[in-house]
Amino acid sequence: MNINWPDALELGPVTVLTGLEKGKYPHGNSVLVKGTNQNVLIDPSLTVAHRGVPIPVDQVLLSHVHEDHIPGMSQLQGIPVSCHEDDAVGLTSIDGLMSMYGLPQSVEQEFRQEVVTDFFYQPQSDVSTFSDNAIFDLGGVEIQAIHTPGHTQGHCAFLIPQARTVFLGDIELSGFGPYYFDAHSSLDSFERSISLCRSLDADHFVTFHHKWVISGRDLFLQMLDDFAKVISNREAEMLEFMTEPKTVDDCVARRFVYRPSVDMNLVDHVETRSALIHINRMLKQGRIAKVREDTYQAV
Repeated sequence: MNINWPDALELGPVTVLTGLEKGKYPHGNSVLVKGTNQNVLIDPSLTVAHRGVPIPVDQVLLSHVHEDHIPGMSQLQGIPVSCHEDDAVGLTSIDGLMSMYGLPQSVEQEFRQEVVTDFFYQPQSDVSTFSDNAIFDLGGVEIQAIHTPGHTQGHCAFLIPQARTVFLGDIELSGFGPYYFDAHSSLDSFERSISLCRSLDADHFVTFHHKWVISGRDLFLQMLDDFAKVISNREAEMLEFMTEPKTVDDCVARRFVYRPSVDMNLVDHVETRSALIHINRMLKQGRIAKVREDTYQAV
């Protein structure tokens, strides 16, 4: 494609527009797909917002609607944007976007301002939606949307067969593991999506954050397994912790998601959501029991 972009990686009709520090949050790795009839940009990152778009694009596709996946839209006024139907609420208004996170008011107020100021959020007027297995024909190149919910209800991966490439969005394969703590997240859905990703027929796997581009199916599958194990390891640690009776507040203080050194307003909210999600699941599975009000113990 001969795109003028620092650290860009070309994979046939796909160019990975590498974000700062290979997509370390708040930046990300966007994907440009060029056909004979259309150019499509997937997930316009904060790096795109700062650098601009290297070539004209006709449409934007979103893997999901979160603050860090849409700031580059500020450079694409009037360009139509499309996301999965289950995430469209986040594009209609800032209130709609905030509803997807489900943050406590004390955290949401500051984050709401950050989304507008630092991520250039604006409601989109030209929005269309798609569903699972939608195909976008760019002329000689196709993009297939694969619904992979869990991180959000509408999260999707995008397969570009002609490039043997799949864009994984926030199935990011990092050591942090899957993020399933928002109001529109689902642990069970995320696990099913991880399983689905094992069957994706590609040679190159692009993540929006951190890992960038993984080439080689065997390496990808190993990284995907390690990513999934963060969930089972977290539950194993919680079970060990609950050998003696523990409350949700005890789990929050113990920190099963973030390291003790992490200091963000979001931490207690995420740790609470995580504790409740895993406690409820392990109760249903009979792995823990409620011994008194808000107190649980491993069986």
